[in-house]
Amino acid sequence: MSSVPTSSHGQSPLRTVQVLGHGSAGSAAHVRSLAEGLVARGVRVTVCAAPEAEQTYDFTGVGARFTPVAPRMDPAGVAALRSACWGADLVHAHGLRAGLRASMALRGPRGAHVPLVITWHTKAHTAGARAGLVHLMERRVARAAAVVLGVCSDLVDRARERGARDARLAPVAIPRPRPGGAPSAPEDQESKRDKERAELGAVDRPLLLAVGRLDLGQGHDLLLDAAHAWCARDPQPLLAIAGEGDQRPALQRRIDSELLPVQLLGRRDDVPELLAAADLVVLPSRWEARSLIAQEALRAGVPLVATDTGGTRELVGSGAELVRYGDAAALARTVLDLLADPARRDALAAAGRVQAAGWPTEDDTVAQVLSVYDELTQPVQPA
Repeated sequence: MSSVPTSSHGQSPLRTVQVLGHGSAGSAAHVRSLAEGLVARGVRVTVCAAPEAEQTYDFTGVGARFTPVAPRMDPAGVAALRSACWGADLVHAHGLRAGLRASMALRGPRGAHVPLVITWHTKAHTAGARAGLVHLMERRVARAAAVVLGVCSDLVDRARERGARDARLAPVAIPRPRPGGAPSAPEDQESKRDKERAELGAVDRPLLLAVGRLDLGQGHDLLLDAAHAWCARDPQPLLAIAGEGDQRPALQRRIDSELLPVQLLGRRDDVPELLAAADLVVLPSRWEARSLIAQEALRAGVPLVATDTGGTRELVGSGAELVRYGDAAALARTVLDLLADPARRDALAAAGRVQAAGWPTEDDTVAQVLSVYDELTQPVQPA
C-alpha cells in the first residue's frame, strides 16, 4: 500500500468523494472516522451530505471538504451530487439510498470510469409492494458497484444474492471516545453511577437499559411483553429506554395502561453515563448488523442480552446472552436469570471486554478501505 496514494490519472493525491444519505448515527460517525484516517494518509476527501450533518459531525474539522447536498432522488438532487463528484478518482457511498443516488450521478461519460464503492450498513425492513421496490433497488445498487463492502456477513451474502460483482466483509469500527482530561477516580465514577440511578428512580432496584430508535424494527413491543415477567418481582426491575421515534405514543400508552415498570427517556446524549449506571443492557431488535449499543455495552463491561439476528452473533461471540427474536418469554427468563446470578454477570462482562478487544480498530478499518481504493484506482499494467 502506498503511503500517499496517487490517482489513476497520475495525479497526487487520490481524490475521493464520500456520499451520505439519511444515514444513521453509526454510518455518519464511520464516515467522519474514515475521512480523518484517509486525510491523515494523504487522500483528498470530500463529504457530500445534508447540511446539518456538518454541524453534528464536523467533517471539515478532520481535514475533509464538506459539500452540502440534500439526499434527494429528484433530478436536481442528482445533478448537485454529480457536480460534487466531478473530478473524483473514486466515489464511496454509504447506505442503499446513497448508493443509488451515487450510481445515478455517475451515469454518462464524465462518471463512467469512476469506480463506485458502496458500504451496506444495514438493510431495509419492508413488506408488500414496497418490499419489491427495495429488492429492485438493492439489485441495481449491488450491480452498479465495483465493490460492495458489507459490515456483517449477512449483508455480504445479501449483496451477492442481488448480483454484486465483488462483495467483501468490512466490519466498521465505532470511534472510541477521544480523551477528555484525566480519568475519574473510582469513587467519582461510583458517585456518578449512584446519581444517575437516583435520577432514574433505581436506587434499590435493578436497572435495565435499552437504547435505539422507537420504531417497529427495534423490538420494543417485545421488550414490553417481557417486562410483564418482572412486574411482581421484589425489588421490581426498572427498564429505561433511551431514544425517540414515531412509536413513542403507542409505547407510552402500553406502559400506562399495563402499569409496566418502564421509562421512556427520549433522546439522550449521556449514553455512556446510562451504561455505567445499568445492571444489564437489552437489545430486542428484529435485525442488527453491528449494533452501536451492543458494541458500547461490551466495551464498557456491561452484560448484554440481545436477539440472535443479523450480524449480532458474529459481533458479540460468547460475550453476550442471545435469544431468538420474537420470544418474549425467553427474553424475560434470560434477563431474570442474569439478575439473580451476579457471578454470571461478572463472567459475561469479562467475556464482552475480551470480545471487544478483538474487533477491528479505526486504523484497521481505514487500512482495509484504502487497500480497496488502491486496488480500484491503480493503472492496469500492460501484460
